[in-house]
Amino acid sequence: MPPPAIANRSSRRRKLWELEQQFHCPLIGVCFDVDHLRKLLSRHFHCPRELSDFKLHTSAVAACGERSQLAEVLQKDLEKRLQLSIGRFAGAKSSAALRELWRTAVLSGSELPGALWACWTHPACDRELSLDIYGEIHMIQHQVGGSTRADLGTLTALRAENQRLREQVETARGESELLRSEKVSATQTMSRQIAEQRAELAGKEASIESLRNEIDSLRQEIPELRDRQALARRVHESESRLASAGARNAELERQVAELEHQLRQALALRERAVPESDESDESALDATLRAGPADLGGKCVLCVGGRTAAIDNCRQLIEVRGGRFLHHDGGREESLHRIDAAVAAADLVICQAGCISHSAYWRVKEQCKRTGKRCLYIKTTGISGLSRLIDASAQETLVAEE
Repeated sequence: MPPPAIANRSSRRRKLWELEQQFHCPLIGVCFDVDHLRKLLSRHFHCPRELSDFKLHTSAVAACGERSQLAEVLQKDLEKRLQLSIGRFAGAKSSAALRELWRTAVLSGSELPGALWACWTHPACDRELSLDIYGEIHMIQHQVGGSTRADLGTLTALRAENQRLREQVETARGESELLRSEKVSATQTMSRQIAEQRAELAGKEASIESLRNEIDSLRQEIPELRDRQALARRVHESESRLASAGARNAELERQVAELEHQLRQALALRERAVPESDESDESALDATLRAGPADLGGKCVLCVGGRTAAIDNCRQLIEVRGGRFLHHDGGREESLHRIDAAVAAADLVICQAGCISHSAYWRVKEQCKRTGKRCLYIKTTGISGLSRLIDASAQETLVAEE
């Protein structure tokens, strides 16, 4: 007689203890692996650790024959773990639809435990379908067993191959360890060298920074250093040009000296050629003194140039008019540099242009212009001409003061 659950065609899903007993063995074997079953029983019941896998399996199968505490534990675990498959198979409304879902699950082989539990507990699963499923799952287990035996042979060969590969790995590992040790040693050596080079580099950088700070300090102390350097370069260039100009000037001065020497010789020859002028100067001086000359009021009169023989007559002419007499020969024997001091000391300068060198002439003119001194120019060297020039100058000064 079939179980009541099989005969009853209700919409309620069957419980584990409501299935035929012959279904319990494949159901427990397919839906529970040994480790999971052992943990499940140990959690709720006393399960000795030395209990074999076969006894564990047969104990679970025997407990499913009726509604026992262990059967309820297995029922709850199946419902919880396989709820996705249960939900998918719940859409089948007939035995044919349920069989089609079972075929699909068998072909895929991915959800066989869930399909087995969902089919046998489904309300649309009749006895014919249940027995067909039982036969197929029975043959699947035989095939799995054969495959397992074949896999054991393969496993043995794989273990031997694995052992050989392990030995090769150990050999390679030893060689790798040796290489690693050598690499570590080389790396340590390079690290030391790098550290030494970094220390040396840090020292050099510190020295460079110190020098930079020193340079900055010097620049702050001498902010115009660059200007001074540029000025020094310009001074050096100017000195070079000045040296060239000095050489040129020395040559020109030599030529001027030669010309002045020639001029003095010519003037000396002219004085010797006209000695009678002294007598005329004497007579002119006597006439000038008798004429009642103008008063110079103690002014200092500088006479530049003139004949040597007439110097005393010029002195007497100036002093008679109340002046002080200074004389410079215009560079014939005296230095031209003394003209500057003589012009500075004089109140009136008389330049006898016909008896001095060009250099003396221009020097007298430049100094008078610079110092603001009055300068009178006369071409002749006679006493009478000099007297008239002095009297005319004194008269102009007197008129200007009035």
